[in-house]
Amino acid sequence: MPRRLRLVAGLLFATVLAVAGCTVPTFAPDGSGEAKPGVNGSTSPTGGTTDWRDCSDIPKSLVGQAARNMTYECTTVQVPQNWNDKTTGRTYGIALIRIRSKTQTNRIGSLLINPGGPGGSGVETAVYLSYGAAFGGLPTAVTNQFDIVGFDPRGVGRSDPVKCISDADQDANFASPPDPATQAQFDSFVALNKKIVDGCGNKYGDQLVTFSTEQAAKDMDAIRQTVGDNQMTYLGFSYGTLLGATYAQQFPTKIRAMVLDGAVDPKQTFVQGSETQAKGFERAFTNFSNWCKATPGKCPIAPDARKAVTDAMAAADKNPVPYTDGRKATAGWIFLAVISSLYTEQGWTALAGAVSTLKQGNAKGIFTLADQYAERKPDGTYSNLFDANLAVNCSDTKDVPSVAEIRQLQGEWRKKYPLFGASLAVGMLSCSLWPGPRDPYPAGAATGAPPIVVVGTTGDPATPYENTADLANMLGVGHVLTWEGEGHTAYPSTPCIVQAVDGYLIDLQVPQTGLRCPAK
Repeated sequence: MPRRLRLVAGLLFATVLAVAGCTVPTFAPDGSGEAKPGVNGSTSPTGGTTDWRDCSDIPKSLVGQAARNMTYECTTVQVPQNWNDKTTGRTYGIALIRIRSKTQTNRIGSLLINPGGPGGSGVETAVYLSYGAAFGGLPTAVTNQFDIVGFDPRGVGRSDPVKCISDADQDANFASPPDPATQAQFDSFVALNKKIVDGCGNKYGDQLVTFSTEQAAKDMDAIRQTVGDNQMTYLGFSYGTLLGATYAQQFPTKIRAMVLDGAVDPKQTFVQGSETQAKGFERAFTNFSNWCKATPGKCPIAPDARKAVTDAMAAADKNPVPYTDGRKATAGWIFLAVISSLYTEQGWTALAGAVSTLKQGNAKGIFTLADQYAERKPDGTYSNLFDANLAVNCSDTKDVPSVAEIRQLQGEWRKKYPLFGASLAVGMLSCSLWPGPRDPYPAGAATGAPPIVVVGTTGDPATPYENTADLANMLGVGHVLTWEGEGHTAYPSTPCIVQAVDGYLIDLQVPQTGLRCPAK
């Protein structure tokens, strides 16, 4: 699901090493938000020889060493800043990485990957996925027949990154009350959002609209041409499902196979999408609470985990626990840790421990979870994840509610979704105040496209399961595959999911209608 500035909801790649083998990792914190080393050379999608160069330094910098039996090559594709007006001559450089198995046989083509966000690095995602199934990566059957291609979308990571939020404002945003209930608190949060979006508007102006999803989808076809595929094979997670659906509507005949895991429903309005997320996170937190009650030996805040968390946030409003780096574990930081933990079932244990030790005066667990999610480095700097997330989401958004309407929804959603509703409501403020133009993505059928597999997880907090059939039906060629599990996204979580997805990616065998894979 698209990340909001207040409540980020995309794939959680920050915890790749901690949760390897549990869910597809997505965001790896890297820090700067500036252009990063390792992707050099440049090519145009209109033809010419592509300049690929060795970039095994990237996996070494991320993990410590390159995956055994894999080669890593990188290039940069130059694309128009505005595909609708290429006369300006201004371009963005889209960073690509191509990973090949040294034992590759019966090559099918490239598997293009997007991890979600918006704002997640596909370059780094591809690197993590190259380490194989034993580490939560792609199955050998896939890596043996596909080049794994990751890209940083325009404005993200290594692709001319948009950077317009200061580290201090990021800290202030996350530390703010998740439910600014009093008028003074609400006004203060509005002012902070206004300061942030005005900073982006002052720096980029009308260029902001060029970071939209529809523009990025056109970049994907330039990537297809660059890697030399007549048709694209694509694997998109979370927001990556929206990007894939947008591509499918614009280039339906250029698709060989497409897997969309963790569906966004493009037909939902901005308000509807936010409320759907509130419902999803509330349901996931209830599942966590039920797990605590059922397995008290694994959950030190049992039997009532919901009360333990809400009590911790209430206590933080009066006397937040200090941390070693000078921050204090306010209700906002606790709330972010809760969000972080719900992306995988394994995160539940970390959350229970963090809340328990917080009560003892130790905030390390809370800030570990929160910082992984926020991509905050120990030196206090952030990647450009949230800058890009803000620019993409707000450029995509139309029919935004007013500040007054958001204030009203805050109260209504607080009653319906006690822990998450108010925060999801005020999370719409940034796009409500957005100074840039809008470029909404399409929401229609992918007429002429082959069957597209849409994967949904019944316990998904960020892209609730209900979105799965909605996206499949909208595309007109969608086929639903269900995982009866917890956390955000499904592939490659269990043998049943792996078998179904791999059979489709490799042999174009569409999963049987109504297939539901068990949690384990």
